[in-house]
Parts: sequence; structure tokens; C-alpha cells
Amino acid sequence: MTSRDERATRTDFAEHYALAAGDANARIERDVIGAVWGANGYTTVSQADELGRRLALGPGSRLLDVGTGRGWPGLYLAKQTGCSMVGTDMPVEGLAIAARRAGAEGINERVSLLAAAGAAQPFRPGSFDGIVLTDVLC
Repeated sequence: MTSRDERATRTDFAEHYALAAGDANARIERDVIGAVWGANGYTTVSQADELGRRLALGPGSRLLDVGTGRGWPGLYLAKQTGCSMVGTDMPVEGLAIAARRAGAEGINERVSLLAAAGAAQPFRPGSFDGIVLTDVLC
């Protein structure tokens, strides 16, 4: 059972992801994080690259991106390193955007997206080679 606060938060995030991102958003994102990925956080490209290095991601490895939103930085890491990525989050609107981006990047065969709460991940221990959780506030 979800609380009223949790339902309100989900509604807020769903409305946020439903907003179209325009040229101004793209310019700001490029200036702030160093690329345009539809990010909804502040992890920079260099920080994402460092995550990929520290987790030793590459072809054949599996990454879990908890609270993936629109897919940043998990999709970026999958694209850059060749790893497979599973992204989880609650607002399906963000996951739909992430799915479209995975297709546009040509990595959809290595990407799975799942609606799941951060505290209730439906995976067995040891299912992933690395886990990222960036810019997750709730």
C-alpha cells in the first residue's frame, strides 16, 4: 500500500517527465553535464565515465541503474562501455522516454526497463556487476 505522500510524489514525477524538453533545456544540459541525454539530474559526463571505469563495465557486464528516470547515466554507460543495462524507476513516463532513447542509440537489445521502487528491487543478489544510483532523492 502506498501512502498519500508517495502517490503525490509519483504524480509530480509523472507530470515532470511529461513535459517536452526544448532547445533551451538541451543547451543547459550540454553546459551543465557535458552532453544532451534528457538527464533529470546533475551527474556530469566525466562523473559517469568515472563510474564506468570504477565498475569496470564492458561487453558482457550487467549494470543496474536504480532511479534511472529518463535513463541517465545508465543508457550512456551502456552505449559507451558495451555493457547491458537494467533501469528501474517508478514513473513509467520516464521509463518510456528511456526506452525511446535506447532505441535511438541502437542499444535497445542490451537495455531492460522496469517499474520498481528503489527500496524494492526485484533481483537476486549478485545479478549485476555494478549498480549506480545517481541523483535519486526519494
